[in-house]
Amino acid sequence: SYGKDTMTMTKERRTSVRVDSKTVEKVTHVSDEQWIREGLVIVIVGASGDLAKKKTYPSLLSLFSGNLLPSNVIIYGYARSKISNVQLREKLRPYLEGKAKSDVVEDFLSRCRYQAGDSYGDLKSWSALNNCITHYEEHLKVAKGIDKSNRLFYFAIPPNVFAETGGAIKSACMSLNGFSRMIVEKPFGRDLESCKDILHRLGQYFDEQSLFRIDHYLGKELVQNLMVMRFSNLWMENMFNRNFVQCIMLTFKEPFGTEGRGGYFDQYGIIRDIIQNHLLQVMSLLCMECPNKLDGPDSGEKIRNEKVRLLESMPPVTIDEVFLGQYEGYTDDETITNKDSNCPTFAIIRCFINNPRWAGVPIIFKAGKALNERKAEMRVQFKPAPAAETLFGGIEVPRNELVMKLQPGESVYLKSNIKTPGFSSTPIQSELEVKYDTRYFAKSHASNPDAYSRLILDVLRGRSANFVRSDELIRAWEIFTPVLHQIDNENICPH
Repeated sequence: SYGKDTMTMTKERRTSVRVDSKTVEKVTHVSDEQWIREGLVIVIVGASGDLAKKKTYPSLLSLFSGNLLPSNVIIYGYARSKISNVQLREKLRPYLEGKAKSDVVEDFLSRCRYQAGDSYGDLKSWSALNNCITHYEEHLKVAKGIDKSNRLFYFAIPPNVFAETGGAIKSACMSLNGFSRMIVEKPFGRDLESCKDILHRLGQYFDEQSLFRIDHYLGKELVQNLMVMRFSNLWMENMFNRNFVQCIMLTFKEPFGTEGRGGYFDQYGIIRDIIQNHLLQVMSLLCMECPNKLDGPDSGEKIRNEKVRLLESMPPVTIDEVFLGQYEGYTDDETITNKDSNCPTFAIIRCFINNPRWAGVPIIFKAGKALNERKAEMRVQFKPAPAAETLFGGIEVPRNELVMKLQPGESVYLKSNIKTPGFSSTPIQSELEVKYDTRYFAKSHASNPDAYSRLILDVLRGRSANFVRSDELIRAWEIFTPVLHQIDNENICPH
């Protein structure tokens, strides 16, 4: 029942959190949007799993504490575990404490409910959940005059249960007078055919406008900054082409191995896990042509159209453009059953974009586990300054580089040459740098919102630009599937 839990909510929570509403409005504009004044129920499918506890619920708390969710929001968890509302809240509490003021955390937890089901496609359980949600929506209509209520479903579940979950929601739990939107987590297959199968499973129930396929890299600050950096700076757009750029490198490094996730990772490998999705998505935003609209209605589809156009200009990767590695001790992970596994944990891949802007410029992806540091970055290396060695007496003059660091610690820096201090005139490289933490957040308690919070808010606002469209997925797999099949079928041994 909703009644007792509803009474525990803070009646006017929106005034109890000290957030300057004008600032929120200026930054996000949600105060002027219709959905924020309507009813909202969020359903997290797979609520008892690690993803939900570690990412989804904390991100929702972040939005809640910032007044970026409707004041009437409630959050249902759905899973197979037989637990009560109180037990769910106690399981969530350790992941939420310290992420907001204690009274806000308690208010948030009071809005968290739970529905157990025998399976993810259990129609009886979904119907029971629908009855609870509908009852609450009717309460909003009578008590607060809210006629329209929306529903957001977050699929924190494996792809093999997408179909039964989607079918049950479509049959028993859709909103009657508002939107019903689905957030779907990767992996979206392990090759072209399995991707098409997953797309069909959900596509038979929901149209593209209702499906939001999440890639959390698209929610990172520096990735979302790419549109502004590229298309609002005259110097950057003029130099972003094959006439000035030597190569583009996208790097992902982790200082730890699989750490108990080996059973999952061994089925995918580093190319499928990182390069084919995260890094390829970032690269497409970095290198695409300018859409004729970057913000506002229809901008999402225009941006995604340009991403697809770029991917269509890339030929499939061949094995001679790939280097594979595996860190020593990889198969010591107890969850890896195949102790002779050739699964790559490190890869370097060179690609090309055959269009007038980028023809001949190498695009280099590098990703690996158990390396020397944690790092994710985009690096654009420019061509040498003309005749620089001759001008400076045969000294090798470093190339300029534009580096956008995604993690840890967002920053942008331009590697530029200056004179060596003192009597020497030898060029040395220095950085013109902007660090987000020190530049924007040093004198306040504010911080950059996490990627999941940004993306969930985008879904609620109906903004599609930062989500992966079905034709993007298909084309991405067309680029990588041939070489992945060759690696698997020939059991190519990594270095």
